[in-house]
Amino acid sequence: MDKRYEHKIKEPEVLKKWEDALAFKADSTSGKKPYTIILPPPNASGKMHVGNALMIAIEDLLIRWKRMRGYEALWVPGTDHAGFESQTTYERELKKEGKSRFDYDHDTFYKMMMGFVLNNKSLIEEQIKNMGASVDWSRYTFTLEEKSINTVVSTFEKMVKDGLIYRSDYVVNYSFKYGTTFSDAEIVMKERTDPLYYIKYGPLTVATVRPETKLGDTALAVNPEDPRYRDYIGKEIVFEDVTGKNSLPVIGDSYVDPSFGTGVLKVTPAHDKNDYEIGLRHKLEVKQVIGIDGKMTALAGKYAGMKVLDARAKIVEDLQEMGAMEKIDTSYVHPVPVDYRTEDYIEQLVMPNWFIKVESLKKAGLDAVKNGGVKIYPKWQEITYTRWMENMRDWAISRQIVWGIRVPAWYSVDENPDLFVTFIKDGKAISGKVAELLQEHKIGEISSGLQSLFAPNSAKYVIQKDSPGERFLPETDTFDTWFSSGQWPLITLGYPDSDDFKHFYPTDVLETGWEIITRWVSRMIMFGIYLTGKPPFKDVYLHGRVMALDGKKMSKSLGNVINPEEYQSEFGTDALRMGLISGTANGKDFAFPKDKVLSYRNFSNKIWNMVRFLFMLTEQENLTAEDLKSFKHSDLAKGSTDLEMYDDFKELVNTVDKSLGKYRFSDAGDAIYHYMWDKLASTYIEDVKLREDPALRITGLKNLSYLLINCLKVLHPFMPFVTETIWGEFLEKGLVKQPILAKSEWPGV
Repeated sequence: MDKRYEHKIKEPEVLKKWEDALAFKADSTSGKKPYTIILPPPNASGKMHVGNALMIAIEDLLIRWKRMRGYEALWVPGTDHAGFESQTTYERELKKEGKSRFDYDHDTFYKMMMGFVLNNKSLIEEQIKNMGASVDWSRYTFTLEEKSINTVVSTFEKMVKDGLIYRSDYVVNYSFKYGTTFSDAEIVMKERTDPLYYIKYGPLTVATVRPETKLGDTALAVNPEDPRYRDYIGKEIVFEDVTGKNSLPVIGDSYVDPSFGTGVLKVTPAHDKNDYEIGLRHKLEVKQVIGIDGKMTALAGKYAGMKVLDARAKIVEDLQEMGAMEKIDTSYVHPVPVDYRTEDYIEQLVMPNWFIKVESLKKAGLDAVKNGGVKIYPKWQEITYTRWMENMRDWAISRQIVWGIRVPAWYSVDENPDLFVTFIKDGKAISGKVAELLQEHKIGEISSGLQSLFAPNSAKYVIQKDSPGERFLPETDTFDTWFSSGQWPLITLGYPDSDDFKHFYPTDVLETGWEIITRWVSRMIMFGIYLTGKPPFKDVYLHGRVMALDGKKMSKSLGNVINPEEYQSEFGTDALRMGLISGTANGKDFAFPKDKVLSYRNFSNKIWNMVRFLFMLTEQENLTAEDLKSFKHSDLAKGSTDLEMYDDFKELVNTVDKSLGKYRFSDAGDAIYHYMWDKLASTYIEDVKLREDPALRITGLKNLSYLLINCLKVLHPFMPFVTETIWGEFLEKGLVKQPILAKSEWPGV
């Protein structure tokens, strides 16, 4: 053996060994019990971050463990088109060239995006391989390949037939910055300090942070149990407003919190989800005074065309001049909705979108967890899931972006003259109602240069993948990424009739970060049950987020982002994997365990030296491979250190099996570490080395050889590179038969 374990040399050699042996290709006809994991797909155009490294380390640990225990273990890899993130990244690249997506028609921009992603996705694939992931690359899936698109479109078509899809004006979360809607699961509430304005509405006063939306008010609401205002309910309040004389009805609704502000709520159904619900209950008019361009609409009167914040400032000024501003609390702290990726402000607007009726779907998904059909680990994360499912609203599944799977709807230009379209001709954008545009342009020009299409809710449409005819224009909205990735287990296994689907579905465990239990896990469970009658996995394990060394969230602006490749290069992939696994805290967030990574680099060297020492001693004793393989545990004397070490090893295997069965990865890793370092290295090897009786020394060496070979097996799922390398040394000496450690049997199987 070499004097030192050189991970930079050995890791590529091991990767080639596995690849040449097709070591991880699963066989659906083997007759073995299946064990399946679907890799949560990383962003195809992105780069692996330390959270991905933790995910791969945990999932590879589970799949190698089960493979060695005799299961037909399948781990399916794939990458995600990541609609919003990828398009945003690409648009930043275009901006450097002085261009934007608005310079291109829909199809041209899509093809440009595809080229960009395909050119970059080999990077993340290489990083997955370098982490030692024992995935079956023959089953690799990309979320925008043909089979993915066909599955997603077929699901949508089925949901349309089942009456679960509708188009409607609805209050959605809209980003002016990115020009698209966000689902409830994609926004977070961030505390902010804003002025709280106390505005007079005749005899009543309302407290609000959004004076500009008062132009869209259609009622004032009070709690019917509030004695201060009970007599106002059912009456009309007449008052002077910034746009002239105004009147609003006063309604009673239990949603109103009497303790907030004055206890009187301005109801603006077009720009607040709670107000929208109140509006539905009381049949209120919906007046949209903010448009998708981020400016005030014609309904805002003299403020029309102003940006929202400019309109707010002007309205506050006007209210003060007319004496309608009672007071302003300048230090009001409140939560505001922001995009969970960039924390940009999200406006609530009414606009046409494609929706899923979730009532029946969410009930099935909720029951699956409550009834134990799906078990969530750690158990304390279950409440996050159940609360989300109980409160889930109908899901807006369309996005106004190009990069994604297009909603398969088609609009006849003859039946829908009010379609508002934008198309590119000779490098210029032309917009208008389609009936008017067709007076000057041919349908072919509009269709080939189509950039965007907005259809009113009254529009007639046909649902199918391909065009019904030349006088039809396609929907330009794409599916929310979570709509397509929510079908990931089905897509990857070839739903509905492939051999893989029949053999490997449902999968065994979904392992992912806790922060996407609402956005992703819930949707997969709903789709799995809806389409197959079964949840897509039996267990869900949610790992915590890896934070910076100081425990803070990683951020480029703070300069504390950890690049896993740097640690792989310096300390070895095994050390990074084992460090992350041992640093996990039962699903809780944890600071990146740099000290543990360093410790496990030292552990790799320790194991290497233990085996070198064994080989050196056996050579000194002139022991052959046959001598060492003649070991029988029945030869170990009762009460001897040899038998104690043998029994302790059996207990170690039992501990590791139990811990992994409960997803207690850190406990399992620590048990192996302490047995090999504290007992084998520090105690037993020293004991055997100092034995004066040759027979006892030889017995000890035989036992040590057996223990080290089997310790490699137990450690292999955690640290695959160094163990596979050392296994090759045992193979070369004729001490093992199976050429690939990854395909060997687990101790005791």
